[in-house]
This record gives sequence, C-alpha cells and structure tokens, in this order.
Amino acid sequence: MNGIFLHLWPEYDPGPFFCELTTNRHGAGPVPQWLVERLHVIGLDALRVRVAAAETDLIDLGVTFTVYSDATEIDRILPFDCIPHVLTAPEWDLLERACSQRLRALKLFLDDIYRPGHVVKDGVIPAELVYGNANYRPEMKDFTVPHGGYVHVCGIDISRDEKGSFRVLEDNVRAPSGVSYVIENRRLMLRAFPDLVSDIKLMPVDDHGRRLRAAMAKVAPDMHADPQVVLLSSGIYNAAYFKHVFLAREMGVPLVVGADLVVEDDRVVIRTTSGLKPVHTIYRCLNDDFLDQELFRSDSMLGVLGLIRVWKEGNAAIANAVGAGVADDKAVYAYMPRIIEYYLGGDPLIRNVGTHICREAEGLLFTLENLGKLVTKPVGKSGGYGITIGPRASNRTGARARDRFGQSG
Repeated sequence: MNGIFLHLWPEYDPGPFFCELTTNRHGAGPVPQWLVERLHVIGLDALRVRVAAAETDLIDLGVTFTVYSDATEIDRILPFDCIPHVLTAPEWDLLERACSQRLRALKLFLDDIYRPGHVVKDGVIPAELVYGNANYRPEMKDFTVPHGGYVHVCGIDISRDEKGSFRVLEDNVRAPSGVSYVIENRRLMLRAFPDLVSDIKLMPVDDHGRRLRAAMAKVAPDMHADPQVVLLSSGIYNAAYFKHVFLAREMGVPLVVGADLVVEDDRVVIRTTSGLKPVHTIYRCLNDDFLDQELFRSDSMLGVLGLIRVWKEGNAAIANAVGAGVADDKAVYAYMPRIIEYYLGGDPLIRNVGTHICREAEGLLFTLENLGKLVTKPVGKSGGYGITIGPRASNRTGARARDRFGQSG
C-alpha cells in the first residue's frame, strides 16, 4: 500500500508524525488502502484540477467566513481538503462516547455554578475563573433553566496528536453553528469526487437540519403540534452569516434579526406580511450581551427588548441558554479533566491538548520560555481571534503575543 502512495506522491514524508494514510492505527482499523488506490487512479494532475474547480464552486456558492483581523483578505472561502479524514467504526465510537461524556459534564457544571456552586466550594476550579468570568451572567443566579438545558447544541473541536491519539482542542457552547461547513463540505465532496467516495459506508450528515429543528421544537414551552422555531442572527455583517443562512435553510425555519421579533403580552412574536405570529423557540447565533436591551446592553441594535423576561417566565425557549459562555472560556477548558472527574467519577475518554495556565506562575514561565513553540489563546474569545501560532509567527507577532503577557523584549 505504501508503494502505491509513494508512487502518487514520491516526495511525501510525514516524518515522525501520525498520518491516516501511511501509519498503522494501533488496532483502530486497517489503513484505508481503498482510498489510496482511488487517489492513484485519479492521478495528481487531475486531482489538482478538481480541487481548483471545487474552490471555484465554493466561491460561487458564497461559502465564506470573515476574518476581521486580516486587513488584506477579509472574506475567505471554506478550506477544502480533497483527501478525506477517514474514521473507522471503533474511532467513531470513541468520539461519540467521549463527546457525550464531555457534554454531560458541561451541563452539570453550568447548572451547578448558577445554583449551589459545589464545584467552586469544593476547590475543583478557582472561584475567580467562574464568577469573575466575562461570560458569567449573575442575572442567571438561582434560575432553573427549563429542561435542564443550558446546552442544546455543542461544538467540541478535536484533533490528533503526533501519535494519532484524539485530543480535545476546545469546547464551544455559546452559539455554535459551524456544522454548516461540515454539510457543505460533504456535498462538495460528492459533487467533485464521486468516484472517491462511492460504494463506501458514509455516515449521513444531510439530516442534521431536520434533527436540529426537532430538538428545538422539543424544548418549546407549550405543547404545540408544530411550534414555531426561528434562527436569530446578528445580520449580514456577522463573520458567520453564511452559516446562519445555510442552517436556517436546512432546518426549514425563518432566519430573523432582532428587528423581526417583538415582545407583546409577555410573548415573543415575529413580524410577517400577514401580521404578528407567535414564536416558541429561538435558536440564537448571537452573544448574550446583545440579546436583550432590557437586561444587557441598552445600546444593542441586534436584540429583542424583553426577551429574557419572556424566557424566564417560560413563554419562550432560547438555545443555548444565557450564561452558557462560561464553558467556552479557555481557562475553564484547562480544568475540564478535573470537572469531568468531579461530576462523573472518571477520567476523560479523550484528553485535552497539553495546556499551561498562564495565571499560574509555573505555566506563565514555561509559556514565555517556549513562546515560539506554542499556540497561545486569549481565554475569553472564540472563533480563532487572538490566537498566536508560535512556530508560524513573525518576530513582530511574537513580540505582540509576549506583550499580552505583560512582558517586553
């Protein structure tokens, strides 16, 4: 098998690192020889032509995301890798169990910190990391979220280490919506490379929108036969607007902005051409600060005045719950192994990437001494903003990263 692979890419050398196409997966299943053989049949030149055509397709479809920090190239197309990352059945089973375990712990953690606070009182995580967190919402204190549902949708970022073992990179529970790219990537793969993925047992992803809408309908406050679900976006200037449009279409629900909704008689209604219609569940792609001018930022042009009051009265559902963003924090992420053990009585099925907490003297010293080798992240941001990848950073970028730690030179 390696002979075929080397014939296709004779200069390819993964070195000491794990490669799904050339490395034995330690009992996780055979190396996918069929994939390498099909790549060999297509040939490198044809592969390049098809990839270029696929990227043009992405541009035509508007499958983009925005990087506001890059002045030279704000809109970028979805990165497309024509060589699939093949997961065997045992690997998928591990991922499914590990993500379920992590999600259970996240839900218990969020419910705990807004009510009894045992995880803090028992010293599992420092109080200032929770109650001093920018995403902690004191307005949620002692409020029982309907259905126990702080987290209805969760995005857990996973990678492999140099030995091929899975590692969790971060947790996303504030307003995760990146699954749109997963679905579009699959559809593009089926269009551009039908001969590469035909006649294999692919796990379906096309039913995600239907299943997500069913989950949103299930948490609606009233037992309606067909509750009205909407997706609340911040609008066309949001970095992830493509995802909002795509996901609303997949779910078959209206895509709305704050101005489309209004609170009337302690209910949320949507403005339509035929008048006001009731809304029962809001899948929000909007951060807490902008949700409700009555409770949070009074200058927000994106939210719905009185929305949180209606939610607390049980007349509407919001997913994910207000205050869930504490679990997005990169410092809280570092404590997740302890949090999992505390609530579930066992080790994480998939461990975190090695993490050094810079609020601790030892972690700060190690980070400053190895800044050029590490990835550093601000604890409270999401979407990749503020990240510095040490090995790829210029001297100027590295100096800025060092300055953020209160150091110079």
